[in-house]
Amino acid sequence: MNNPQLNKNGELQHLLTTDGLPAPILRDILDRAASFVNVAEGKKSKKSRCCTAKRFSTSSSRIARAPVHLEIAAKRLSADVVNLNIGSSSTSKGETLLDTVDNLCAMHADMFVVRHSQSGAVHLIARHVAPQIHVINAGDGRHAHPTQALLDMFTIRHYKKSFTICASPSSAMSCTRAWRVRKFTH
Repeated sequence: MNNPQLNKNGELQHLLTTDGLPAPILRDILDRAASFVNVAEGKKSKKSRCCTAKRFSTSSSRIARAPVHLEIAAKRLSADVVNLNIGSSSTSKGETLLDTVDNLCAMHADMFVVRHSQSGAVHLIARHVAPQIHVINAGDGRHAHPTQALLDMFTIRHYKKSFTICASPSSAMSCTRAWRVRKFTH
């Protein structure tokens, strides 16, 4: 089956959803995230740039803090960040989402981290961009929120030290939901 998140070599190209991601890729993401914990907590210098991308964070979210969280996280990893609120930008003047993406690509974007109110918007962007550009879904409507799912998996693995019950990518979301319910009700 063709997975739109993977390139022809089976490597992660875009992060659109946790569904269908092979377990080794999920583990690799979590292992890499663990190496950045000290940077996120301010215990390690940002001397070595782990993100050299020109990252465009686009959002049509009404949640004011969401773009700020994305920007802070990216800057802690030394990324150059440009935030764009799609809802109050050129799309409000008639430009399509893909027109906006094309304009940002012309400015040599390496990556888009997208939070959008419409389900599937991030998939549309991922299908549209050039192969060297990466797209990360930071939440699209009611469809998927893989960055939150990965954070939940990271937290479970950190505290439980075992991740075998959630090894199946298709069960990752239900596993994190069940863990949250147990954690906050007991």
